[in-house]
Amino acid sequence: MDQAALAALGETVVDWRFKGMPLGSRLTVDQMTSAKLNLFEDGFVTPLLTLDEQALEHNLQLMAVWADRHGLAHAPHGKTPLAPQLFQRQLELGAWGITAATPSHVRMYRHFGVRRIFLGNELVDAPALRWLSEELARDPEFRFVCYVDSVRGVELMDAALTHRVDVVVELGATGSRTGVRSWVEADDVARAVRSSRWLRLVGVAGYEGTLAGVDETRAAVRDWLQELVNTAHLFDTHGYFADVDEIVVSAGGSEHFDLVAEALTDLTLDLSRPVLRLLRAGAYVTHDHLHYAKITPLTDEDERFLPALKLWAQVVSRPEPGLALVNAGKRDVPYDLGLPIPLQVRDARTGQVRAAEGVAVTKLSDQHAFVSVAPEAELEVGDWVGLGLSHPCTAFEKWQLIPVVNRYDQVVDYIRTFF
Repeated sequence: MDQAALAALGETVVDWRFKGMPLGSRLTVDQMTSAKLNLFEDGFVTPLLTLDEQALEHNLQLMAVWADRHGLAHAPHGKTPLAPQLFQRQLELGAWGITAATPSHVRMYRHFGVRRIFLGNELVDAPALRWLSEELARDPEFRFVCYVDSVRGVELMDAALTHRVDVVVELGATGSRTGVRSWVEADDVARAVRSSRWLRLVGVAGYEGTLAGVDETRAAVRDWLQELVNTAHLFDTHGYFADVDEIVVSAGGSEHFDLVAEALTDLTLDLSRPVLRLLRAGAYVTHDHLHYAKITPLTDEDERFLPALKLWAQVVSRPEPGLALVNAGKRDVPYDLGLPIPLQVRDARTGQVRAAEGVAVTKLSDQHAFVSVAPEAELEVGDWVGLGLSHPCTAFEKWQLIPVVNRYDQVVDYIRTFF
């Protein structure tokens, strides 16, 4: 990656643009990092999203080791954190590249020097395609791959491009997201690519997370992955990969990466060219306390992801018995896959931190969470409440600067996001 661009992040002045930071601060990120401020004693204000240093590093390393052990290349989905500092760690740990979701993501990735980008989406925007052509021509070491799922999309791409672009036919399923719905459609798209001027067919790919029935049984994922493998073999048999050195076969994998590994093996993908078996997991970076915690395939005590996100909010009102209001709401926490879970309470009088017993978040408004308080629970105005979150993707997007906190409550780094 571009080390100068990364270093420039440390020169950012931490001012009014970044919520939760000490009010009135004019220090740079680097200066605040060097100061190792205490999360509770050095002016941070609520609400405040934090990252656990130990859990974050554990998760990054665990996925890198796991993917390597299962013979998978890894292009982590960068849209989860949109944080170049985390991209850097993922690439240092052996990631093949970084996955993007939109042209704007690709532009940001390139600013920070990412050399290999998988766009897990169709790209038919003419201005973006013209920029992509220029970027590929400017940097011969830039590798880019994206989805195609229609003959019309192929036509639009071919009309706007002035440089060769590698594409994979995206396999979908009825009721899921994008992607072809049948072998006939897949073949039509592949033939269109083969007849185009600027596109080169390099493989097949897709995303299994929106398949119908995926929440009821993982059989839907297994069936879809088998279709992906079958499509790769059929394309290969038809000679569609004759002009490539490496065939790309890729799936998402944030929720079902074990099934991806099971499907994309040397035995199942016996093709005429070397195969890039590409996993694109994203949420593992921070894991969570609810959604991914329930469905992760890694459940062994010695090999499991750890939740790294915690949001601290403050009790600002006890308007009636059994009810507290804390100052974090829909603008601050994810709520699309479950309400936040109270984990800890920091007593405003003593500074002691205890388990959050007898309290639960019942609903959210824009800037407040409604918290039910059992008769035996102690929760006073001024107390801080540490909330566990569900769905890291919609947690990161609400915060531009996130403190990384060690076990001693010191802030040892700040992660910058670009949503």
